[in-house]
Amino acid sequence: MNNKVVWITGASSGIGEALVYAYSKAGAKLIISGRNRDELFRVKGNCKNQINVHVLSFDLEDTAGLNDKAKDAQRIYGKIDLLINSGGIGQRSLALETDLAVEQKIMNVNYWGTVTLTKAVLPDMIAKGGGKIACISSLAGKFGRPNRSSYAASKHALHGYFDSLRSEVYDQNISISLICPGFIKTSLSINAETKDGTPYGIMDKAQENGLSPEACAAEIVTAIRLNKEEVYIGGKEVKGVLFKRLFPLRFSRHMRKPQ
Repeated sequence: MNNKVVWITGASSGIGEALVYAYSKAGAKLIISGRNRDELFRVKGNCKNQINVHVLSFDLEDTAGLNDKAKDAQRIYGKIDLLINSGGIGQRSLALETDLAVEQKIMNVNYWGTVTLTKAVLPDMIAKGGGKIACISSLAGKFGRPNRSSYAASKHALHGYFDSLRSEVYDQNISISLICPGFIKTSLSINAETKDGTPYGIMDKAQENGLSPEACAAEIVTAIRLNKEEVYIGGKEVKGVLFKRLFPLRFSRHMRKPQ
């Protein structure tokens, strides 16, 4: 990864933070983004070669300002070789109880923010001979479950969009990887949106016992290097993808049970 430029959103915690360390160790030049500027500088401070880590803070929900942020990112090193869309928010609320404003926020952050940044960097990537786009989706992008309606919708939308985009740019040396983590030990559930937008504030037991962000990041780095189109990361929960495909009715009944 020497002299390769990697832009990572959601870089201040969880999987995004672990990816920063992995790519920094590999010798990449990094642009790290997220809402919390102080946390981004903390992450930068943990990298050995800090001179090759540039902080660019913004909020993915502010989709109107993302094109300008993309231009700023492209000016830092003159190019983007790999964009990793890792920024996102979770949900812990029933569909019928959730404010529409909360659902719109989840879609803006998880879907529209990712699409906007990708469209902003793609033309320059193509002009410079190609590049890679990776989206940190979720197993929720393959099947829904209770209390995750808008979250699952945003991740399903990523799959539809980037599957289509991949078929449009395949001959322009653009690789697109959809990464579907299962239960990873991050603060996703703690910071998840509830019905009125307040944080859930609880670490789910499944996440508490999940794969470490570092182990997840290692698998992601390998998947991107190998140009994998779609990869599932986690424990036994990844079997849900095949379970639903082969036994959809049984799977649906299983998902109705308390999680």
